[in-house]
Amino acid sequence: MAAYILGIESSCDDTSAAVIKDQVILSNVIANQKVHKDYGGVVPELASRAHQQNIIPVIEAALSEAGIDKTQLNGIAFTRGPGLLGSLLVGTSFAKTFSMGLGVPLIEVDHLQAHILAHFIKDNTAANHHPEFPFLCLTVSGGHTQITRVDDHFEMKIIGRTIDDAAGEAFDKAAKIMGLPYPGGPVIDKLAKEGDPHRFQFPYPNISNLDYSFSGLKTSFLYFLRDELKKDEQFIENNKKDLSASIQKTIIDILNKKLIKASQETGINDIAIAGGVSANSHFRSEVYRIGEEQGWRVFIPKFEYTTDNAAMIAVTGLFKYKQGQFTDQKVSPYSRSRL
Repeated sequence: MAAYILGIESSCDDTSAAVIKDQVILSNVIANQKVHKDYGGVVPELASRAHQQNIIPVIEAALSEAGIDKTQLNGIAFTRGPGLLGSLLVGTSFAKTFSMGLGVPLIEVDHLQAHILAHFIKDNTAANHHPEFPFLCLTVSGGHTQITRVDDHFEMKIIGRTIDDAAGEAFDKAAKIMGLPYPGGPVIDKLAKEGDPHRFQFPYPNISNLDYSFSGLKTSFLYFLRDELKKDEQFIENNKKDLSASIQKTIIDILNKKLIKASQETGINDIAIAGGVSANSHFRSEVYRIGEEQGWRVFIPKFEYTTDNAAMIAVTGLFKYKQGQFTDQKVSPYSRSRL
């Protein structure tokens, strides 16, 4: 019997709802919050207020687009964490209320786990392109950077993670230093296409294991521009494309070197990429290029499933629904991952 699961995502500044039927996504609606652009980053209080305004219209739109009535839902899946607590509270509270009102199971989902399981989303019943267990997943976003060994849908182990800042944060901070608009990652990606990635050299962190570090790179980039601006006030403006290409190359090289090492140490050649930074065009092309050299099978979700979205929450909720992994009304959100 077909199972319809509603997924709700509200971990940061996007309010999203999706409906899934046996791994096939019927709808995936996302409401973005443009207000944060004025502040150069997400303002938690503004984010939570916007979620309160958006959540009902977004869920109504998702049900309408899916062509089903709310009474046909078999379960409500929601992001419990990690994320901004104020934002998570909105999604959690609505999911609990909706679940109770409909008399259907409530299913909590870890946001990072959902990014990994986004690779199992289907756009149609014939689709079956996904990694085989075990596989490695590099999840890269504004708040997280980690390599996870995935042995089953819910058997995962983090084998490498950032010890300080995330790669996505490094992109955004570099963009902010250059005076580029928020979010800076996509802007750097666009400018880099016309720049020389070998024009400027920045230091790589020296960490022996599979962990990452980006704080030193951010500091080095800041000091480099500070010194150059003393010589030429127009340095950033005159070199914006080359700066973007160079810092982008450095960040992506750091990511890929550890991913190669993880594959060699584990002997796993099914490699998945997840998270918002996986939408970066240079990152995608480099992973596919390296994959050919290393003999990998590379898996990257469609663009709409890379950034924060409810489709990944819905598919994770579906797997949990089939295993009877439900939660109760006492559940509360958490800010740090429990993966």
